[in-house]
Amino acid sequence: MAERKPKAKPAVIEVPAEPTEVVIPATPVEVEPAEAEAEAVAEDEEDEAELAALAEIEPATDAELDVIERDLGRPAAPRGPTTALVRRDPMGQYMAEVRRHPLLTREEEHELAVQWIEHGDREAGRRLVTSNLRLVVKIAHEYKRTYQNLLDLVQEGNVGLIQAVKKFDPYRGVKLSTYSGWWIRAYILKFILNNWRLVKIGTTQNQRKLFFNLRKQRDKLIQAGVDPTPERIARELDVSESEVIEMDRRLSGPDVSLNAPLAGDEGDSGRTRMDFIEDDTDDPEVEVETAEFKDLLQEKLKEFGATLSGRELEIFRDRIVADEPLTLQELGDRWGVSRERARQLEKRMVLRLREFLQQKLGNAVQIALGQE
Repeated sequence: MAERKPKAKPAVIEVPAEPTEVVIPATPVEVEPAEAEAEAVAEDEEDEAELAALAEIEPATDAELDVIERDLGRPAAPRGPTTALVRRDPMGQYMAEVRRHPLLTREEEHELAVQWIEHGDREAGRRLVTSNLRLVVKIAHEYKRTYQNLLDLVQEGNVGLIQAVKKFDPYRGVKLSTYSGWWIRAYILKFILNNWRLVKIGTTQNQRKLFFNLRKQRDKLIQAGVDPTPERIARELDVSESEVIEMDRRLSGPDVSLNAPLAGDEGDSGRTRMDFIEDDTDDPEVEVETAEFKDLLQEKLKEFGATLSGRELEIFRDRIVADEPLTLQELGDRWGVSRERARQLEKRMVLRLREFLQQKLGNAVQIALGQE
């Protein structure tokens, strides 16, 4: 392996816009920390052994692109100019544009990466990106059953590719396509999670795990002759049973609007699901009244505290109104008396406090003070 050299901070890649449906992003987008696990591997620039052990990923060849286009129900792109009238096909146009950029040899890729990393050569960076656009199409095609709009997946994968080129180190003996595959997949997975439903579905790591593995794990258990209960699936995927039930419910049906009218409502046709949701929040007047009383009570407690001194003040300050009150034993140890004597002093002070508050706030005031 070649000797590793210090990396210079590269400039932002700027790829000239092409007359295609998908525009290659000019500015990389930062990935959120809670993204797919692939990003953590892609961003770990210190673990050379792990990267070296990764299976190499190659960009799609022309033959593989032909297979992808046939799988999408499109004829293979013509190799030469044609005058035939065809319907406008954005994905087909993009595939034709991708074919224009040839694949790089290992030596060419290393030379361009060195020019980009050490000298900020934008033309070298552009060639690194464009030569791997085929890889983005290849990876995005793997998720076509999960998300039908392949152009959207390709667009997000392109952003991940540019992010990978920014962080690529040519001195680690790993091909750019292998390294960038993690970033491309991470951006595509994030896009699918964020756009699967109107309400975001993968907000936690366990939810993301269930989103991609719940049905797969259920089918695996069925094939093994095991009843795929939520409890068994939760144990296999190391998540809680309630999370399995919730994700299964969300995946089994579409999002439902609370403002949609009820179907088959023979009565008032204007009723919606929102009308049947119980509002368990407190009455605003009650909340305002409670807040005002708490403020008044705090004021009276402060006034009462000003009349205390000695041990009674310590009981009031360190036990009655403290966020983390001391125990009677701790107070007794502080004063060199028994726990029972400390309890007697507290009881006498609490009686005085109740009388004071009843005089100030009336007999309706009830005070609950925890005592050991």
